[in-house]
Amino acid sequence: MARNPLRASWILVLMLFFVGAAAPIGAQGRFIDNGDGTVTDTQLQLMWAKTDNQGDVTWKEAQRWCRTGPPHLIGRYDNWRMPTLEELRSLYVADPAYPGYETPCGQQVRITPEIELSCGWLWSGEQRSISARVFNFSRGYEYTDRMVHRRHYRALPVRNLNGQ
Repeated sequence: MARNPLRASWILVLMLFFVGAAAPIGAQGRFIDNGDGTVTDTQLQLMWAKTDNQGDVTWKEAQRWCRTGPPHLIGRYDNWRMPTLEELRSLYVADPAYPGYETPCGQQVRITPEIELSCGWLWSGEQRSISARVFNFSRGYEYTDRMVHRRHYRALPVRNLNGQ
């Protein structure tokens, strides 16, 4: 029996499409877990700490923690900083099919699964006077709060891969 090469090609294309469509969020190669407590964002050329600081912090405490970087990475990488709102927003998974996960503080968050938060509100580096911007990974929006507040606020360091 003779095979139809065109039909076989279409079947292969369809199989690859459905396998790709069923791949989990983040599996398309944008976020890479480096296996050392960091995650690389290949699209924005950023390196993120894999976990936040694991406790409530004020904005100034978050800034200090981000500058030094995660304790287990001190000396391995430099130029850690607080993320911008745009950078934090890029981690939010808006796909309604993605359920997210529950953090230890009880919040359901929708962040790329390669990053593990202990609570869903992250300080950004954007501040003005006595207030700073926060990103909410439970609902996907940002807001302003006073920098002295700390309840459920976390720090997630980031660094540019291009050295800037």
